[in-house]
Amino acid sequence: MRYFQEYVSNTLAGTGNQTYFQNGGAVRTGRVYYRIFQGGKLEYSLLFSNITDSTFGSASGCNKILEAWKILSLRVGVCPDCSMELTAEPEDFQDVFFDGKRQRQVNPGEFLACDPFELEAAAGQCLCVEIVVQGDILPCHEEIQIPVFVREGDVWVPSPRLPVPGMIGCRREVMRRIGFLGDSITQGIGATPGRYRHWNAEVARMLGDKNSYWNLGLGCGMAYDVASDGAWLFKAGQMDVIILCLGINDLIMGRSPEELKRDLMRIVSRLQSIGVKVVIQTMPPFFEEPDEWVDGWQEVNEYIRTTLTQQADGFFDVAPLLCESEKLPYKPRYGGHPNDAGCAVWAEGLGEYLAPLLERFFL
Repeated sequence: MRYFQEYVSNTLAGTGNQTYFQNGGAVRTGRVYYRIFQGGKLEYSLLFSNITDSTFGSASGCNKILEAWKILSLRVGVCPDCSMELTAEPEDFQDVFFDGKRQRQVNPGEFLACDPFELEAAAGQCLCVEIVVQGDILPCHEEIQIPVFVREGDVWVPSPRLPVPGMIGCRREVMRRIGFLGDSITQGIGATPGRYRHWNAEVARMLGDKNSYWNLGLGCGMAYDVASDGAWLFKAGQMDVIILCLGINDLIMGRSPEELKRDLMRIVSRLQSIGVKVVIQTMPPFFEEPDEWVDGWQEVNEYIRTTLTQQADGFFDVAPLLCESEKLPYKPRYGGHPNDAGCAVWAEGLGEYLAPLLERFFL
């Protein structure tokens, strides 16, 4: 897809189509706010998708082709800051178009990018994307961790029920396009919502703006979803490097350790076959008690340590950093979804490991 040859991600927020919702053909107006990673005056284009990426609840599922809906208008503006509770009002909005037109139908299964537009914003400022849509069934990110609002009458109400861009793309030269592929832990659940303290955001700041970073983490996502070779893996395949951390949801949802091992190997091999470097991580500690999933968690982590390390281009063992103790390796010290402190510990270790490894990848 030509879009990925021209644009790279310019936010550390986790986005993507986690699921969908019934809208009954109504017109819906919403706003979503993304913190800008690389500041400056840059050309942007926002990317939308009309396919679900991951499994979220029994009614959803990965690779679901959604029916057509319409974008009635799209505009953007910059705010100094943004909040999870209250909308922030940009000083100025600018309209954004599709092939020179204000409205655009989003077709079933379509990836859609808007026309390029120029925007000036400092690093850390918030890009406000205001979108007006209409349709019966619309994609959304139910567990989104950044501010998103829907207008009800004259009031803005926090709500995830809104189609949001899957990439805040900008045109800039980077050394490497790095993607973080995982579940809710990668998306950022557990860290303070809206403050970008999740582990991969911290890693990105450590590695610096010579690279671009795309957070492909999705709550409830499974290795099984990625291994199905649908929209989620397609997006991961646009990166130069993928940092992978998946598997806990597979075990909880009933996938056997053997099935999970096969899916993880399939993901690594498939990405490598199209030229992507893959750094595999162990599953972090997640379980409070030695329940039915712990044996599978230990078995798959041992497989990652001994077998997948031979296939992957890099390996980082995060589990010992975040566990309660050596005797309780499955029990999380910082929460099953790591809090800000746990994410900082994770990022410090991973960032130190990645910095020289990335240099060796691209000598």
